[in-house]
Amino acid sequence: MQCDVVVVGGGAAGLSLVWRLLNPPPGVPAPRVTVIDAPPGPLRPPPRTWCYWERGAGAYDPWLSASWRSVRLHAPDGRAVRRDLGGLRYKMLASERFTRELQPWVAGARFVEASVVEIRDRPDGATVFCRGAGGAEERITARWVFDSRPVDPAPPARVGLLQHFKGWFVRTEHPAFTPDAVDLMDFRTLQPPHGLSFGYVLPLNPHEALVEYTEFSAGPLSEEAYDEALAHYTGSLLGLEGFEVRAVEQGRIPMTDASHPRRTGRSVFRIGAAGGAVRPSTGYAFGAIQRQTRAVAALVHANREPLPPAPYPARALAMDRVVLLGLDSGRLSGPDFFTRLFESVPAERLLRFLDGRTRLLEDVGIGLRTPVPTMLRLIAELPFAGRRAR
Repeated sequence: MQCDVVVVGGGAAGLSLVWRLLNPPPGVPAPRVTVIDAPPGPLRPPPRTWCYWERGAGAYDPWLSASWRSVRLHAPDGRAVRRDLGGLRYKMLASERFTRELQPWVAGARFVEASVVEIRDRPDGATVFCRGAGGAEERITARWVFDSRPVDPAPPARVGLLQHFKGWFVRTEHPAFTPDAVDLMDFRTLQPPHGLSFGYVLPLNPHEALVEYTEFSAGPLSEEAYDEALAHYTGSLLGLEGFEVRAVEQGRIPMTDASHPRRTGRSVFRIGAAGGAVRPSTGYAFGAIQRQTRAVAALVHANREPLPPAPYPARALAMDRVVLLGLDSGRLSGPDFFTRLFESVPAERLLRFLDGRTRLLEDVGIGLRTPVPTMLRLIAELPFAGRRAR
C-alpha cells in the first residue's frame, strides 16, 4: 500500500492533522492520507476532556461542552481571586465529541486499525510495518510519516513530576455551581510534601460540573486515595450535598524538562505530546497541538519539508525547568507561586505566557513577580542536575 502521508494515532494530534491535510487551500490537491490507530484496548487513551483558550470564535466552538469568560483561583487561606479573561475564552471539549464530529471531515482518509511494529526510513520516504488485531501484517509506504504515539521509554530528564488527577462528573439536586467562571486552581486541598495539589471545577450549568482533584508529585495515588480526596473536596470544601456521580475521568501527564525530538528520520516526525506539545509547567497541550498541526499541514500543502515547529519558545521552557526543580525539591511552594502570579499578572497575559505567546519584556515582568531569590538559587543549581530516566 502506498500513500502520501501516514498519521500514526487517532487522538487530538492525529485527527487534527488529518482534518487539516484533507482540507487544503483552493487549488491545492489534498494528499492521500492513511491513519493507523491502535485497536481498542490499553494502547488507546480513554475518553477525556481537553481544555484550552483562544481569542474569540474557534473551529471547534459548535462542539464545546462549555466555555467561560472568567477564571478563579482559591488561595490556601481560602481567599478567592477572580479574573476576567479579556478577549480570550477558556474552552472545554470532550474527546468523544471531537472524534465523532470530525468524522465527515476526515472521511477521505484510509483508516487502519493496527499496532505499529516498526517505522523504517527509505531514501524517498518511509515504510510503516503494522499488525492488526487478528495478526494480519501490512506494509504502508508514504512520503511522510507523523507519529503521535507516546514515547516509550520516556526520554531522560533533569527534573520532572507527574500531573495525575481524577475527576467526577457530578449532578446535584439543588443549584450548586456558578456557570460563568472556572475554578482553575483551588489550593484549599491538603498539600503533599513535594509538589502541590488543587481542586479544579468546570461548571456546565447550575446543577452539573466536572470536579477534579489534581496533584503534581512524583507518582500517582491509589484509587482509594483519589476517592478520599474527591470526597473531602466536594463535601468539606465545596459543600456539595445530594449529588450523583455520572461519569469519571482520570489521567496522568508527565511534567518534565526532557528533550522531545520532533524528527526521528529523514521522513519521520513526531507530533502532539510526543513532539513536545505538553507545556511542562502546567500539562496543557491542546492549543499547542492545534498550532503545530496547522503549521505541518501548511508545509505539506506547499510541498515543503514538514518539520513540526517547536511548540514553545526556549525561554518559556527554561522558566519551566526552574519551576519544576523548585516544586520537585520542595524549595518552591506551588500554591504560593501560582497564587502570586494570578494576583499580580493580568489573566489574559498569564494565559498567553502559558501558551508561549508573550513578548520578551512581558516575560521579564512575569519573572519579576515570582520569588526572585529562590528562582535565582534554583537557576544556579540546574547545571548540576543530571538527566536521568523517569
